[in-house]
Amino acid sequence: MADTKETIAEGVEALTLNGKQDAEPVETGTDAQAQEGATAPTEDVVDPWNVASSNDAGVDYDKLIKRFGSSKIDEELIARFEKITGKPAHHFIRRGMFFSHRDLHTILTLREQGKPFYLYTGRGPSSGSLHVGHLVPFIMTKWLQETFDVPLVIQLTDDEKTLWKDLKVEDAIKLGRENAKDIVAMGFDVNKTFIFNNLEFVGKCPAMYQNIIRIQKCVTFNQVKGIFGFGDSDIIGKIGFPAAQAAPAISSTFPFIFGNKKVHCLIPCAIDQDPYFRMTRDVAPRLGYPKCALIHSTFFPALQGAKTKMSASDQNSAVYMTDTPKQIKNKINKYAFSGGRVTVEEHRRLGGVPEVDVSYQLLKFFLEDDAKLEEVRVAYSKGEMLTGEIKKLAVETLTPIVEQHQAARKLVTDEVLDKYFELRPLQFGS
Repeated sequence: MADTKETIAEGVEALTLNGKQDAEPVETGTDAQAQEGATAPTEDVVDPWNVASSNDAGVDYDKLIKRFGSSKIDEELIARFEKITGKPAHHFIRRGMFFSHRDLHTILTLREQGKPFYLYTGRGPSSGSLHVGHLVPFIMTKWLQETFDVPLVIQLTDDEKTLWKDLKVEDAIKLGRENAKDIVAMGFDVNKTFIFNNLEFVGKCPAMYQNIIRIQKCVTFNQVKGIFGFGDSDIIGKIGFPAAQAAPAISSTFPFIFGNKKVHCLIPCAIDQDPYFRMTRDVAPRLGYPKCALIHSTFFPALQGAKTKMSASDQNSAVYMTDTPKQIKNKINKYAFSGGRVTVEEHRRLGGVPEVDVSYQLLKFFLEDDAKLEEVRVAYSKGEMLTGEIKKLAVETLTPIVEQHQAARKLVTDEVLDKYFELRPLQFGS
């Protein structure tokens, strides 16, 4: 990977279009992180394929904001959000699970002016079932769609998983459809939501591939290596893929929805996906389109602790949407990292550490009652609540969510799913 290190510095320079340097600077991030990593091996590792921290509390998100060059969602922005929407911010925003953004203020201004925008999010199908961590961006996206009454496009990057995993094309397509059923089960409005998988959509909609080519013409091989860390031994499909994830952020990719209008885009995603969209934001103005805006989430912790995120590739690190109540209980009781003390006596005296306790982190995401959550935090911190009790509450909170999802998913037939995949105009207030 020596070639990667040599090209990192080049990746942070301005992108070129047909050999000409654009005056607007590139928004840097993962490339800068890679530079730091050479001298600071204990730094958090955050890229689209790896998340790791040496800290029991997980990634230092304040440092990550500085490293990626994004902006913190502060109280002033939340207040403006609530004023414009006329409703309280989602608890994901209030509690800092969605903590960072790029140009969210632009989206709010568009709302004030009565101008349209659309939502774009996605899923890389690597397993037959989603886990509870996968729900987070979709919960946020659904709330944003309902709050702003805007259209939504959901990309299934089955091509990415074929390139990065030991998956046949046909199997990746099947996994994508299974994941799409989980997404539809969350209650997205079919009249306002379009779902597509790359491996089939490109053949149905020439505009998608045309925009992929336009984007690829704007980014050099050295810059892609600098941004994403690709090396000379990586297959060429990986090098070209970022353009496929960038294309849906350009409205002309969906002529059947937007016609020839140049519509702004807001992308809710985990912050590890940001490198794709930093690249997109550099390219879009050169193609005559507005920069996409983003709202970033923290990582949903693995059961074993916040040093890494919950992963579909490790059965015991995750609570799946297919798990039974017994499995959920066993996984949390057996694997959920505890912020409690070694003995009950010590815990009563010193109190627990909710910041590293996975059961408490699960409650931060899924227990909507702010007062109850604060009560739990205080009681656990003081040693009044034991690890077993907070795990029990986590089980009681998660189990009905999973059971309700399973019931809803049973209603998602292939016929229902096909309606979401159909190329068609979408209905929306803007």
